[in-house]
Amino acid sequence: MPLVDQMLSQVLVLQVNLYACKARLEADSDPEALHDLRIAVRRIRSLLHPLRRHPAVVPLRHAASEVGQITTPVRDLEVLAAELGRRGLTACCSARLAGLRSRYRDILASPELERLFTRLDLWPDEFRAAQREGDFDNLAIRIVNQITKQSRQLMSALGNTNHDPHELRLLAKRLRYCAEAFPRLSPLPSATFQALKQMQSVLGDWHDRYQWCLRANQEEDLQGLVPVWEEESVQLLAESELIAAQLSSLLRPEKKDSAPLG
Repeated sequence: MPLVDQMLSQVLVLQVNLYACKARLEADSDPEALHDLRIAVRRIRSLLHPLRRHPAVVPLRHAASEVGQITTPVRDLEVLAAELGRRGLTACCSARLAGLRSRYRDILASPELERLFTRLDLWPDEFRAAQREGDFDNLAIRIVNQITKQSRQLMSALGNTNHDPHELRLLAKRLRYCAEAFPRLSPLPSATFQALKQMQSVLGDWHDRYQWCLRANQEEDLQGLVPVWEEESVQLLAESELIAAQLSSLLRPEKKDSAPLG
């Protein structure tokens, strides 16, 4: 299947997934509906990232970005509520869960979500029109160059002894999702995918605890957990350093085992 057709097909699958997530959110049927919706949105953005400046792509990526922004605080609250429940702090957990219901409704009724679905409906025709003009004749090269660029950015950050965990988390996430969107074009060794996933997971857990400690400054019922979260943060950063060493080895140009283009 031609690469442009593959992109169209993948976005269509993600669009169907988004409708399913929206229905789950409306029914309040499971706690992972919003999380899965956000992953689908993130994958749409990653899939289109190599063409992010093209006029046929900009509106859809912007709409996806808006949905990501408005759902982030709600997802953060979900994760915090789950943490409090796991710690046995039932009252604290319930207080935050109670506030989630209305925030789900706000997301479902938001112009940002409506705009994303509208852009998804319009995008295939706009993308095909650009294809007919020959705009995507070098698409495979663009994708390989984009993954290579992101790989170098992560490698540079890993080589900085004072690297910022926030930056590392974002760079690992971007590279992982972009490479996963185009596995046959990715020049990365196959082992890199698992290492990126581990880095994203560990630094995601660290980021959660960082945010919770900040929230404790305004939310008094969280203050008793700050010492625990701070201790866990140290452990998670130590674990991330081990993964960083593995990633550095995998990303060295001389150790790459490039996959065939196609």
